[in-house]
Amino acid sequence: MTRIDRRALFTSGAAAALLAASGVSAKARPSRGGVLRMAVPRDGSLARIARGAAFDGLTEIGPDGILRPDLALAWQSNPGATEWTFGLRRDARFSDGTPFQARHVSTALGALPDLQELRVLDAHSLQVTLSRGNPDLPVLLADAAFAIGLPLDGTEYGTGVYHVTRMDEVRHLQAMRVAQHYKDGHAGWADRIDVVVIPDPVVRAEALRDGYVDLAYLPDATVLDGSDRYQFHPAADRLAIAARHGVGIPPVVSARSPLDDGRIAARWWIA
Repeated sequence: MTRIDRRALFTSGAAAALLAASGVSAKARPSRGGVLRMAVPRDGSLARIARGAAFDGLTEIGPDGILRPDLALAWQSNPGATEWTFGLRRDARFSDGTPFQARHVSTALGALPDLQELRVLDAHSLQVTLSRGNPDLPVLLADAAFAIGLPLDGTEYGTGVYHVTRMDEVRHLQAMRVAQHYKDGHAGWADRIDVVVIPDPVVRAEALRDGYVDLAYLPDATVLDGSDRYQFHPAADRLAIAARHGVGIPPVVSARSPLDDGRIAARWWIA
């Protein structure tokens, strides 16, 4: 397929929502509302976006590269960095409404290297004991592999700013913003996220050009006509993502991966 087969590509429930483009200009400050629509290749990007939108970890690496709290608000260790205590948020909930507590962390941290013991001290604090010291443990816990989930009735719920309402792992994703989230005003700007998988980069570029999506993961700018119509991240000569004017791109975007560490759904917005 070298051009968009509209019936084949946009007849799914999630993809049909990609037809409502708006052509406003971007603002410097994030604005809330709208639908953020993305086209990605079949390379695992869909799963990374879903994970970054729907799940949190104890810590997070910000787009500026600085470690910051997420579900853990504070932490400290003994001098040998073998024993760590984490104080957890009291205002986080899983998307099914279950309040987040220390007991929910055990499964996510079960594969932690050198884990000796994980002990719940109370509902909002826990202690991690390692067989050998690791002063970088809070940085390690920012990895998506240690995101916190709640398995329930065959579904895994997260505490992220979005709740996945529809997902086909090889085709599309739809996620809705969680109401009254603890990150309100800091992340999760769009009302809804729609992501569609398009393997061919030329077709992804066409979807962006024709207004079916707001941004597309592209290998280079040569597949786009009229490059002045788009914004490029990180730059046109080393392109990872092309976005239409009207997409808000944070002033600092994580350089660790093209998809802003998988947090693109939470950090970018429709102006």
